[in-house]
Amino acid sequence: MRTFVELIAQLDRARGTNDKVHCLVSYFRAAPAADAAWAVYFLSGRRIKRLLGPAQLKEWLAQASELPLWLVEETHAHVGDLAETVALLLDPKPNNSPALSEGLSHWVDTRVLGLRDLDDTNRQQAVVHAWQALDAWSRFVYTKLLTGALRIGVSQTLVERALAEATEQPRAVIAHRLMGQWEPTPDFFSSLFEARSAEEMASQPYPFFLAHPIKTDPAAELEAINDWQIEWKWDGIRAQLLCRQGARHLWSRGEQMIDTAFPELLEAAQHLPPGTVFDGEILAWRDGVMPFAALQRRLGRKQVSAKLRAETPVRLLIYDLLELHGQDLRSAPLSERRVQLEALLKDCELPLALSPLASAKSWKALHQLRDESRSRGVEGLMLKRKDSVYGTGRPRGPWWKWKVEPLTIDAVLVYAAPGRGRRANLYTDYSFAVPDGDQWVPIAKAYSGLTDKEIRRLDRWIRAHTIQRYGPVRAVEPEQVFELAFEGIAPSNRHKSGLALRFPRIVRWREDIAVTDADTLAQAKALLND
Repeated sequence: MRTFVELIAQLDRARGTNDKVHCLVSYFRAAPAADAAWAVYFLSGRRIKRLLGPAQLKEWLAQASELPLWLVEETHAHVGDLAETVALLLDPKPNNSPALSEGLSHWVDTRVLGLRDLDDTNRQQAVVHAWQALDAWSRFVYTKLLTGALRIGVSQTLVERALAEATEQPRAVIAHRLMGQWEPTPDFFSSLFEARSAEEMASQPYPFFLAHPIKTDPAAELEAINDWQIEWKWDGIRAQLLCRQGARHLWSRGEQMIDTAFPELLEAAQHLPPGTVFDGEILAWRDGVMPFAALQRRLGRKQVSAKLRAETPVRLLIYDLLELHGQDLRSAPLSERRVQLEALLKDCELPLALSPLASAKSWKALHQLRDESRSRGVEGLMLKRKDSVYGTGRPRGPWWKWKVEPLTIDAVLVYAAPGRGRRANLYTDYSFAVPDGDQWVPIAKAYSGLTDKEIRRLDRWIRAHTIQRYGPVRAVEPEQVFELAFEGIAPSNRHKSGLALRFPRIVRWREDIAVTDADTLAQAKALLND
């Protein structure tokens, strides 16, 4: 258990993604398979069925700390995390408890899952005894295990990256092996190191080739326009469709297999030649592209009902051919790949379709074409050299994405919630509203865009201007205006404002304008027609 606690502490202190990956790799290479299997289980977001609720744990904490329950609850509301509250309120202990020499798997089996066999009285005694024997970090981790909420700034992606490095397997292989239902056993962890089978190799995508953003006039940087293939930049999910050895798979750019979310795309691919791999964009589509918010309803689904398929039909617009008849085409020029792609998709049926090209005879005409992006439901243009190979990563030069400028509104801060990890004691998660007559209508949440200095200053303001509390969330006086940027806007029946904003983020704190100068709901809705 001690090495796992040390891992969590190191991840909390790590300053960047690479540091976190290094910590994880070191742990996975050294830990016993039984412990490492449970670590993968928890860090990848899986959780055991919760035995103890927060209300019960707070009552036990109040008794163990000899503090009134109201003070424990107030502290929890201030700190924003129950496990951290437990770690802070109990007397500190040195990190030398004999129990910490026990492995993580033993702790889970006996001190967590073992609670199932105890009545409430004995459960309380076991939990409090463990709390009182542990140092602050170990209490924190133990409580996280009890509540099934162990996430210390580590995403599934980081866990996959670390396991790929530790096992010397491609990340796509690790992602595939972590999918579905599996038990955190030593045999499972050991299987992550095994050589790939032929079936696994056939189901793996190619690394995605990415484009650089271009923020200047392309005429000044890209020379002759005839050297470039021009495509629309779709606002969907980048995906590779694989048809190999009688099986079909869909992989997202995040290297997540998304077969179950879009079964109709796999059904439509059953007549494609074996050994075919496409690169394209999944879009919600009915008489044209639908807002991304519609597509989100399909994400993460293990099963998609006939009703949802009818309400949110999808289409895969294909813009590149990476493999045909088992031959890797990535080293061929884009212009040649495009010719073969058009021939292959000539008689293909929906929902698989060829992504159309755009054309312009001059850079000036291309500017005008880009200005049509929002009316077409796209984000801008893609510019790809016709002689480019399909590489890896994001090299500067072959591919460019030329997006339209984001939409913006001035909205007012109305709610604030604590952050996570090292920001759990600061209010960093914000909800914004716009006026509609004499009432404030929530329109967006945003978590990024402010500097650390601004966050701390805003945190002090929030605490001094709170008008109501809802657990850890504070309602504040509607006095602070912020400029929000977002990629798109769409009607939504799920939001009180009737609007869904795509990727909202804070651009700046508008201390130069009054609340009366904020945009209204009517002005926000007018952006639907822009």
